Amino acid sequence: MAPGPAEQPPSGRPVGHQGMRVDIDERPAWAMNGFLALLVALALVVGALACFGSGVPAAGVALVVLAFFIATPLVVIQPGQTRVVQFFGRYVGTVRRTGLTWVMPLTTRRNVSVRVNNFETNALKVNDADGNPVEIAAIIVWQVADTAKATFAVEHYTDFVRVQSEAALRHVATTHPYDDPDGSGTSLRGSTDVVSQELAREVAERVVIAGVEILEVRISHLAYAQEIAQAMLQRQQASAIIAARERIVEGAVSMVEMAISRLEDEDVVRLDEERKAAMVSNLLVVLCGDQRATPVVNTGSLYT
Repeated sequence: MAPGPAEQPPSGRPVGHQGMRVDIDERPAWAMNGFLALLVALALVVGALACFGSGVPAAGVALVVLAFFIATPLVVIQPGQTRVVQFFGRYVGTVRRTGLTWVMPLTTRRNVSVRVNNFETNALKVNDADGNPVEIAAIIVWQVADTAKATFAVEHYTDFVRVQSEAALRHVATTHPYDDPDGSGTSLRGSTDVVSQELAREVAERVVIAGVEILEVRISHLAYAQEIAQAMLQRQQASAIIAARERIVEGAVSMVEMAISRLEDEDVVRLDEERKAAMVSNLLVVLCGDQRATPVVNTGSLYT
């Protein structure tokens, strides 16, 4: 039967995580010191043995059943572990108390770890904002914060976190270029911290439905795809050479200006425009050349 108008999502608007149908939050479950329950169970067993010895088997059987009923809910919870307790399918709470603990009888307990986990995503091949294929991977550090959501809101929260992390990584990688030669914006290579923070926010938004918190996200692998790696390396080398040449020329011009200015201010030598141009040319050749200059000593007149 088709859903009624009230059950359909608004037109043109996806349901998304806000439309999840499992609306449950973690709450503490009733629990008590397990050693006390263990002592009671042992006392009942001793009483049952006494009943069997005194010829009252019916009372002994009843005490054994009661001891078994008390001892069954005993669980040992290690640090960093919890127990999600269900009573005939109904969620009654989560036990975070460590050690020997006695929970409600006739309940099922599911172990959920709240320890910090981490994993590295697969090296994904995606197109960056400029359309260049790149390979990118990230390390995701996460922890279960709400055991109820992790158990009941998603099928397998570990697989859910992994898949959503890779989806977020793929989306963030497509919104930034691999490199920004001008330095005017963000890039995957030059703005690693910014990209990591953006990726952490997006992953956190995607996995909050599973009761998971993202502690840290870091880019662990970033490179051009193999088919364009050589061409991009040559482009980077050319850009580096151009930038170095610009810096060399800028410094050389400043040094030539300073040399001519000091020669004229201190009246060391007076040069006409032609000789000044020749001097500027020679100095620029010496300062900007790749190889060491070989000086030529003129023993005659400047004009011969």
